[in-house]
Amino acid sequence: MKGLLQRVRGARVEVAGDIVGAVDQGLLVLVAVEPGDTRAHADKLLHKLLNYRVFSDEQGKMNRSLKDVGGGLLLVSQFTLAADTNSGLRPSFSTAAPPALGIELFDYLLTRARSLHHTVASGEFGADMQVHLVNDGPVTFLLQI
Repeated sequence: MKGLLQRVRGARVEVAGDIVGAVDQGLLVLVAVEPGDTRAHADKLLHKLLNYRVFSDEQGKMNRSLKDVGGGLLLVSQFTLAADTNSGLRPSFSTAAPPALGIELFDYLLTRARSLHHTVASGEFGADMQVHLVNDGPVTFLLQI
């Protein structure tokens, strides 16, 4: 399971012109499910997302987590993040989970996130989404579980 974490001042996801999810300060995370991923992988990723120290403290050091700053969490499914790009000039998606596993684990991650954190929003699995964000820093990390 992969999560591309971006610290944002604000982010939103639109589907067919309608906003389906939005947060102010916090994290936008693009999530990819890979074959062999389980709920345990989703739990581990969520723990990292909520506790990863990417927000600045009073000295300007990244010592504060999403939980510490009370920011929002916007989760967006993105199977292309699991692409194999090692050869050729066209990505292969054989390394992405089948849609049934992808939606199962993404929904599980979203449900668990909403039970553990106060502000959680999401995109729409499988939809053609437009993601708007103001990356703060910019700060971006690829988490692989």
